[in-house]
Amino acid sequence: MKLRAALLGAVAALGISPAAFAERGTDGEVKLTFPQAVSIMNPYLSGGTKDIYASSMVLEPLAGLTPEGVLTPKLVTEIPTLENGGVSADMTSITWKLIPGLLWSDGTPVTAADAVFTWQYCTHPEGGCSQATKYEGVANVEAVDDSTIKVTFDGPKANPYTAFVSALSPVIQKAQFEACIGAAAPTCTDANNMPIGTGPFKVVGFTVNDTVSMEANTNYRDPAKPAFATAMIKGGGDAESSARAVMETGEFDYAWNTQIPPDSQAAMAAAGKGQFVVAFGTLVERLETNTTDPSADLPEGERSTAKHPHPILSDIKVRTALSMAIDRSILVEVGYGAGGKPTCNVIPGPEGWASDNTACLTQDIEGAKALLEEAGWTDTDGDGVRDKDGVKLKFLYQTTVNPIRQDFQALIKDWFAEIGVETELKSVDPGVFFGGDPGSPDTFQKFYADLEMYANNSESPDPESYLGQDQCKNAPTPESQWQGENINRFCSADYDALYATMATTTDLAARQDIAKKLNDMVTKDSMTVIPLVHRGTLSAHSNALGGVQINAWDSELWNVADWFRVK
Repeated sequence: MKLRAALLGAVAALGISPAAFAERGTDGEVKLTFPQAVSIMNPYLSGGTKDIYASSMVLEPLAGLTPEGVLTPKLVTEIPTLENGGVSADMTSITWKLIPGLLWSDGTPVTAADAVFTWQYCTHPEGGCSQATKYEGVANVEAVDDSTIKVTFDGPKANPYTAFVSALSPVIQKAQFEACIGAAAPTCTDANNMPIGTGPFKVVGFTVNDTVSMEANTNYRDPAKPAFATAMIKGGGDAESSARAVMETGEFDYAWNTQIPPDSQAAMAAAGKGQFVVAFGTLVERLETNTTDPSADLPEGERSTAKHPHPILSDIKVRTALSMAIDRSILVEVGYGAGGKPTCNVIPGPEGWASDNTACLTQDIEGAKALLEEAGWTDTDGDGVRDKDGVKLKFLYQTTVNPIRQDFQALIKDWFAEIGVETELKSVDPGVFFGGDPGSPDTFQKFYADLEMYANNSESPDPESYLGQDQCKNAPTPESQWQGENINRFCSADYDALYATMATTTDLAARQDIAKKLNDMVTKDSMTVIPLVHRGTLSAHSNALGGVQINAWDSELWNVADWFRVK
């Protein structure tokens, strides 16, 4: 009861109006701590949440989403709709109008040409853009004039709010990035680490995988914001130490991703210096199965590519058996308490979008054993590990360094052992795992393992863009510098065709039905993705930090311009 009360009481923000401050830069420094250090400040070259959130303090989209999932203007005067004429009657285009007088942090004007360039940058075939699905179906982006951006789709677009919407799709400055397009994108270190933006802060110092230093953007469109003169993001360590630095020591104001056990949450909250905040969106902790062969015996450039299917995990019976062996209710109890729910879906909500997919919620050890027997995996030598044709049923299972994930690894390894599967565990520094460095063997995109565990989510209540990640074309490859969102290399012509249908379907009920079918194709129909826990977004902030509104649909720092020091 104490734990439940602590967690539920921590959901709400302080409730102090942003009007409590009225002058830019008068509240000193705001200090944030991330257990995963920031690797790059360009979200187009990283799929890591830590990089996306950090960059959202500097780079902005045309529109974002509120904690309620409602579209809100950022760089534009209003949200285009059918009613106001901003969306064409045939749903083939959307026209955005920039706020007059917008400036980049270097004092130069923001123009429609910057948006046109952003689209060209992310869709360049040699660029390896991590957010390519945001521009799915976009045929052209046109600067009608300096303040008018027209996005034209290749057909009716039921959800036109993808390109330039949310922290995943910000506008970048053409002048800064013009020489960084295509294959040159990752080589532009200065631009990628210190982008010129329109947000409330600008980068003044960046130590990769360590610290981001920022100052208030003097050209920010609201002259009263931000209240803080400087901001700092310190990365590294672990979730527990990040949470403690806010909740107990008071060294930091905000800790993102305080993914710590329920008992630890309650103990820290009892110190009375801060509060945990949680919101449920679509964040799902999952196991990804590698459909390709990660063997180090293969030539570099061929590992974990479609050239070589996985010798064991290509069999759906094996993948399904692994899912059946897992007790998701125990994972929730151990890892999240009130901050988690067992799930079998990659799209667990909102209501109406989630598939009625519940079969995985009951652990079935004996059923998993029987399925492996059917697949020809038996224990011929009595050592407790199944084998077939002289090959042991053994997997390398990697994830990030995190106490909850290590607990999950240990539990899942034991359950796999019960069904005759040997598991080697590997833990990678989160800054490396999510860093997107094409030269690193340990990124989640490169996937040099058989199984890997992490969490991601749809940033929008309408999951169209998110579901686009599993198209064949989005698999990370050496040619894309290992960028891409189709982490498990799932490839289905049926999936791609159904997704294309969703992009042109305007009826809400029909869209929801398609979304459920796409969800099922990568989960229960193929078990390529093994969902585990529907996670609440859990972070912590000091009682001295006002204005925080946690957001499960956009960057958690979506309203950092409104934060202020409680006096």
